[in-house]
Amino acid sequence: MVWFFLPTVRVRRLLPSSAKAMNRTLPLLLSLGLVGCYVVGPDYVRPKTQTPKHWRFTVAVAKETANLAWWKQLNDHVLDNLIEQALASNLDLTIAIAHVQQFMGVYGATRANLFPQIFAQANYERQQTSSQNIAELGAALFWELDIWGQLRRAKEAAYADLLAQEAVRDAVILTLVSAVAQTYITLVTLDKSLQITHQTVAVLDKANRIAKARFKQGFASEIEVSQSDSELERRRAQIPFFEQHIAQTEHALRLLLGRTPGSISRGLSLSELTLPVVPAGLPSELLARRPDIKQAEQHLIAANARIGVARGEFFPKIRLTGTIGQTSLELAQLFVPGANFWSVGSHLLGPIFTAGRIAGQVQAAEAAQRAALAGYQRAILSAFREFEDGLVASTKSNERQALQLRRVEALETYVRLSRIRYEEGYDTYLEVIDALRQHYEGQLEWAQARSDTFTALIQLYRVMGGGWTAAAYDTVRLPATKPAAWVP
Repeated sequence: MVWFFLPTVRVRRLLPSSAKAMNRTLPLLLSLGLVGCYVVGPDYVRPKTQTPKHWRFTVAVAKETANLAWWKQLNDHVLDNLIEQALASNLDLTIAIAHVQQFMGVYGATRANLFPQIFAQANYERQQTSSQNIAELGAALFWELDIWGQLRRAKEAAYADLLAQEAVRDAVILTLVSAVAQTYITLVTLDKSLQITHQTVAVLDKANRIAKARFKQGFASEIEVSQSDSELERRRAQIPFFEQHIAQTEHALRLLLGRTPGSISRGLSLSELTLPVVPAGLPSELLARRPDIKQAEQHLIAANARIGVARGEFFPKIRLTGTIGQTSLELAQLFVPGANFWSVGSHLLGPIFTAGRIAGQVQAAEAAQRAALAGYQRAILSAFREFEDGLVASTKSNERQALQLRRVEALETYVRLSRIRYEEGYDTYLEVIDALRQHYEGQLEWAQARSDTFTALIQLYRVMGGGWTAAAYDTVRLPATKPAAWVP
């Protein structure tokens, strides 16, 4: 590497004529340093992307429901409170907020490179050979002029990194709220399943006592009693199964709240919860809301700007240096007239031979930009697919829930008629057992179908992004990101 530079001028005393020359030169240098006349590297232009011409499912009137706090549509105040607690105390969100603060600091440090850096300096030396003391006190200035825009590209990349990290934080909020709502739905579904099991066990227990009484009176066979015992114990065994999963689901929900394992309060039952309306919006709105799309685009902007940072190494750098202060052979004479000194200098450094280092850096930056472009395009395609999948899931799961409800109603008739036929001697007790078994399983399948409907709608709101994430900051008063210090 060979560098060339302009000499440094150093004068021991500040003269009026020199001060006037500095006053004339300083505004020019400031304008060169702050504005520059050229910005190296390509300017960012948002890539054109293909959007679906038609959705598989369409809604006649587009509604901005995705911008609302959608979980409030379930009308469960306990769930509302749990989500607020999660936004206030979740550790993953705390980490994401801290990372935003970290990138804010990096951006502030990168932006500061555009401005002069001033440092205080002091020096005191005592030489034994000459018995002299040398004392200096003053300030030093270092400033790299951004003639080619390399530092501005670095600032642009750092700012894009900051916005990308804010998108990561929004994605954490989006995922967190969805996870709390989904886990709560799972919990009340398990509650419903346990309730159905207890009710079925009570019915089977009553039927078992009747079967044993009929056997003692000679109206029933021992095989009927055995069938009744088997079905009763089979359903009783489901009770600890559901109790185990209820406890584990409560613990998972407590973790999302940033708390130790314990119980969770309940609000409405699975049957009482209100289904949110199906969100609808234009594809452009979908792209604008999703945090992963924002993050991918900001990564692309940062990668595009870093091409300019890499190419800027081909150009010479101009650095200004200066010092001002007082010097004296005696420490006590530092502040007397005549002890002033100042120096000002400029260095021009340019590459002549780098053995391909700069070219390699440019090649790496351009490849990173192409990878970021592909990542942005992939994120958009994934968004379209997830939204389409969400529409399919919400529509079909709702249809399945309705069909399961009709099945449960038919099974209730089956149970009633099988009992009548058994009591009148037309059917065996095995027919009653089969009716009770199908009715029990039908109720569980209906509960799961209703849970799946809620899940599909929750996931649909998640993939839509949602402008409600901004409202979450005000709801729980998330700490705002601020620079570490003021920079003009």
